[in-house]
Amino acid sequence: MNLIENAKKQIDALISEAYSRAAGAGELPQGAALTGTVEIPRDTKNGDYAANHAMTGAKALHAAPRKIAETLERHMELDGSYFKSVEIAGPGFMNFRLGDKWYADVLAAIEAEGADYGRTDSLKGRKIMVEFVSANPTGPMHMGNARGGVLGDALAEVLSRAGAEVAREFYVNDAGNQIEKFALSIEARYIQLIRGEDAIAFPEDAYHGDDIRELARAFREKNGDGWLDKPESERRAAMAGFGLEHNLPRMKSDLERYKIHYDRWFLESELHAAGEVEAAAAELTRRGYTYEKDGALWMATSRIMAEKLLASGKTQEEIDRQELKDDVLRRANGFYTYFAADIAYHRNKLEKRGFDTAIDIWGADHHGHVARLKAALDALGLDGEHRLDVVLMQLVRLMRDGEVVRMSKRTGKAISLSDLLDEVPVDAARYFFNSRPDSQMDFDLGLAIRQDSENPVYYVQYAHARICTLIANLAEAGLCAAGAGEADAAVLSGEHERELIKQLAGLPEEIRLAARDYNPSRVNAYVTELAARFHRFYDACRIKDEAASCACGHLLLCRCVQRVIENCLTIIGVTAPEHM
Repeated sequence: MNLIENAKKQIDALISEAYSRAAGAGELPQGAALTGTVEIPRDTKNGDYAANHAMTGAKALHAAPRKIAETLERHMELDGSYFKSVEIAGPGFMNFRLGDKWYADVLAAIEAEGADYGRTDSLKGRKIMVEFVSANPTGPMHMGNARGGVLGDALAEVLSRAGAEVAREFYVNDAGNQIEKFALSIEARYIQLIRGEDAIAFPEDAYHGDDIRELARAFREKNGDGWLDKPESERRAAMAGFGLEHNLPRMKSDLERYKIHYDRWFLESELHAAGEVEAAAAELTRRGYTYEKDGALWMATSRIMAEKLLASGKTQEEIDRQELKDDVLRRANGFYTYFAADIAYHRNKLEKRGFDTAIDIWGADHHGHVARLKAALDALGLDGEHRLDVVLMQLVRLMRDGEVVRMSKRTGKAISLSDLLDEVPVDAARYFFNSRPDSQMDFDLGLAIRQDSENPVYYVQYAHARICTLIANLAEAGLCAAGAGEADAAVLSGEHERELIKQLAGLPEEIRLAARDYNPSRVNAYVTELAARFHRFYDACRIKDEAASCACGHLLLCRCVQRVIENCLTIIGVTAPEHM
């Protein structure tokens, strides 16, 4: 239940009813549509909600806004509503102040909905695919994968809690150039193991990591030296398969350790085997968006994008400055490009599997690919401009004591996701990486393991544990939380209590906005502020020393805070400990 939205709607209704009564009494003209906006003022001196209906209705009612507001106030009946008063301010704002009923209903909603509190139906009926990480399976996952993993996972959870049907997917690039290079790299190291380092020059553009040496060594241990006598194509295919068989389970294990689970791991090779890449290219050709040059098949990307830009109002001069280029779909050797496979994959999502929206989490260095892929989907009649959304995340720098960290202390190699999780708790990694995805991030390794209020995840988790300990201790003394309908309203009417309840009421709206903006970091900011308000409340209200009726009312509030903190931490995949 969104009590903030409910309060706004009730204000609209109260004003509409007041207008009807005023018009009926002849104090305002009849037949006007009195509408406006309801906002939450930054300064509570201006009330809890402010409505501008009198100002927006001045022209239709042929009267000064303040006079309209004063007339509406005289005819407004607040009995039984969420509000205890309405005041007129400035040129005609109507400032509403919340009464006991609203605050009680917030706690009642949390008590009734429990783990589901915060859910909305703003995306009900929408089928959404979130594809994230999708790291190259030829090597270990790095920091970009760590950030993208949490962002994608938390976004999927936010969308689900906003009412959408959500699927999480990892796209495995197990075909194409990178796999050929992967096989070539293992093969070269395999030959060097048998014949010596000087027997073959290691290709400059191959993968040089120690993980390739380890794969070559493992392949030799399993298969011996006999593969030197096999045909090159057969040998490389076997080595690529061997490498993927080792790397994919490792990637799955690392991600499960990171508390990320997918509905499907989708293999690029499936698209090729099913003929979907060829079919997508053929459909583009049928629609007149391809041409052949130098033996290759090209997509007329520049023409598709130019047509879109012209339709959006851009001038030809503006379009020419963008230096649009076409894309190869099939090389002269008959092999399809990664771009062709990407088009087929997204066609599979939107057309074959029927997702309303496909969301991809990409690194910022892929921004140039976004418009081209959307253009291809538009050309296929799939409305890529509106059905494909790409969330671009910025880079991450690991820091320790103010210095950039590039190597793992444990392995002496470039830090991978696995190395990071050996050094910092999973909870800290997930909480930190879900913060401000649209800006470059400095991940402070020292801060991530600190156990004090400077560490935001510790600060929030401590609030949850503090409440659990308080409830347990008072239960031993025979004090339990009151039910939402039993609490004394006077106990919950203090400044700290009211501010805390207002923050509790905000979770459904934060989830709605996080889903709308594809920004799950809103949950981090929200729960950090909730923890801050709780700590201020707890320090001001010595619950252990209060009379039973007061203590039980305050325990109800604490229990609701505990529930909402747990719900928020669950969204971002962080544990809510009972003891710290």
